[in-house]
Amino acid sequence: AFPPGASKWDVREKMWDYLESSGLADFPRPVHHRIPNFKGSHQACCSIKELNIFSRAQEIKVDPDKPLEGVRLAALQARKTLLVPTPRLRTGLFNKIVPPPGATKEILRTCATSQGIKEYSIPVGLDGKARVDLVVVGSVAVSEKGWRIGKGEGYADMEYAMMVSMGAVQEDTPVITVVHDCQVLDIAEELLDDHDLTVDYILTPTRTIKTNCKRPKPQGIMWHKVSYEMLEKIPILKSLRYKEKQAGRDVTLRDQHSDAANTDRSAALDEKATAEGARPQAAAGSAQRGPHSVESNALSPSLEGSGTVTTVYVGNIPPSLRVSELKCTLREFHATPLRLNWQGAQHRAFLDYKDKAAAASAVSSLKGLSLRGSTLRVELAKNQRNKGQV
Repeated sequence: AFPPGASKWDVREKMWDYLESSGLADFPRPVHHRIPNFKGSHQACCSIKELNIFSRAQEIKVDPDKPLEGVRLAALQARKTLLVPTPRLRTGLFNKIVPPPGATKEILRTCATSQGIKEYSIPVGLDGKARVDLVVVGSVAVSEKGWRIGKGEGYADMEYAMMVSMGAVQEDTPVITVVHDCQVLDIAEELLDDHDLTVDYILTPTRTIKTNCKRPKPQGIMWHKVSYEMLEKIPILKSLRYKEKQAGRDVTLRDQHSDAANTDRSAALDEKATAEGARPQAAAGSAQRGPHSVESNALSPSLEGSGTVTTVYVGNIPPSLRVSELKCTLREFHATPLRLNWQGAQHRAFLDYKDKAAAASAVSSLKGLSLRGSTLRVELAKNQRNKGQV
């Protein structure tokens, strides 16, 4: 039991320490700052096969943590669609694990590991129409009431909120966690935030607990809790924010309220650019609007660079993509160039930005982006033509 006033971090530290000192921790170690793997995790995972909700499910989202490997394997063996979030959500939301045709048991085992996630997966785009029937997350601690404490980075909560936002989960989509018996403990209700994900089932090596949790799960992304930093780190958040903004929802970020007064002006410019950008027929006007879009989204003064135009190369563009779609994507990711040189037949395009800093910002926003199933190659162009001053 924890003393009154114990924080989530107290619970995490005590749990990690206990797993290590009791000899229950398993590779990778130490388990601190991770979703801890434990002895008996495979046994706990196997009990998922006895659940009706598993038998009925066709698309299952399972986190990439080591203790959930047995669940990923069970899903693959049962020929279900397995979705795994991309690590730290750097390149989209999910990867779909696709074992090769006629995969042996050994290959399926590999597909369930972190190595397999790298080798046998394809990215699923926002428009991938994912319909997730079952969500499996790791935990550091969980209570029989279904209250969960993760490792403290908020990714599982954010992934769930994003799935709600893109319509991939419904209110009644069950959430399961897999833990050691010692990780099931009482958690004080005041430790829970409204963005915390709760669980419906807990699997341990010895028990299956149905929590009957009544606390509502997150209803979508709480933009007022999202920082600019998070938006920069998780590119797909930008896409979702753009979509929700188009739908008329309030997408004000946490640090937008406290920004300097001049942001009002750039926010107005940004609004104008986004509003115009939302109409396909405005695409032709994007060249004149380019500088505004870049400046209005400049989050740091370092973007005021030398004034020399810098070109970004975008390769691996899918043959079916139209230039208007690429322009729309660039606006969505706040990477509108001054000029766009489209070479669709060669599956590439060159984007001119006003300086190195703006180009670097565009590269980091677009890197790893997947369009129509093709992951774009984005880098500074090798031959920078000397274009002088803008």
